[in-house]
Amino acid sequence: MKINRLLVALSLALISHHQLQADFHDHIGLQLWSLRATALTKGLPASLDLAKKWGLVELEGALVTPNMTPEQVRAALDARGLKMPSAHVQYADLSKDLTPLIRAAQVLGVNYVICPWIPHLGAFTPRQIEAAAKIFNHAGAEFRAAGLKFGYHPHGYELIPTATAGETLLDDLIRATNPADVCYQMDVFWIYHGGGDPVKLLNKYADRWVSLHVKDIRRAAPYGQPTGRAPDTDNVAVGSGQINWPAVIGTAEKIGVRYYFIEDETPAPLENIPASLAYLHQLKL
Repeated sequence: MKINRLLVALSLALISHHQLQADFHDHIGLQLWSLRATALTKGLPASLDLAKKWGLVELEGALVTPNMTPEQVRAALDARGLKMPSAHVQYADLSKDLTPLIRAAQVLGVNYVICPWIPHLGAFTPRQIEAAAKIFNHAGAEFRAAGLKFGYHPHGYELIPTATAGETLLDDLIRATNPADVCYQMDVFWIYHGGGDPVKLLNKYADRWVSLHVKDIRRAAPYGQPTGRAPDTDNVAVGSGQINWPAVIGTAEKIGVRYYFIEDETPAPLENIPASLAYLHQLKL
């Protein structure tokens, strides 16, 4: 009987572990910035129509949408059976009253509020890391009190080496932010472009990453440049560039990353987003 109970316990543990590792195919989404040209000329609803046409459900947008209230955006999402579990917010807004942003997130059904950029001139500095960490910790605590999760999206300019061997300013930032209040979203393109190893960073901070921006870099494009800037033509359809996607997504899935948002900054997103989706749907890990 003891052996039987042990076998049952082990089986349940294995099932539980498997359930925690959600299949990434079920959470392939789209960052709506990819369709900015469509939104600019035809409005956000036209972008949502494209997402629905491509079979997407989970989208990442922004807490503030020009010419639309959060209620209007939510109605447009609901009418198409779409969800927005994650949304971006501007760094400057994090030092203001967060009440309007919290309300917008709650109306939209957003769970993760992500800051995608820390304004700076020239090379990023330790002083800017220190200032950002304070702002992130304070804002993150407020968002957490409202039942939301706050995170930061590195752009590669944080990968400037520090005096500690093998460490960068990104390591300093992650360590300086409270794990209970600040999570992270990895943009695979920018981490790789900045000289980082996406797989190593996913493993190093396995409990901090909650989502990916799935974006590939042109095969002949230079990398190892911690600038956070590259021409749009260096971005290509997922699976056609330099990134080892089975390794990256396999690691992300293993550590429990939930969302996989395609972000297309190519000159031809209407052609390349479907190509990226086709690659990801057939990808076996």
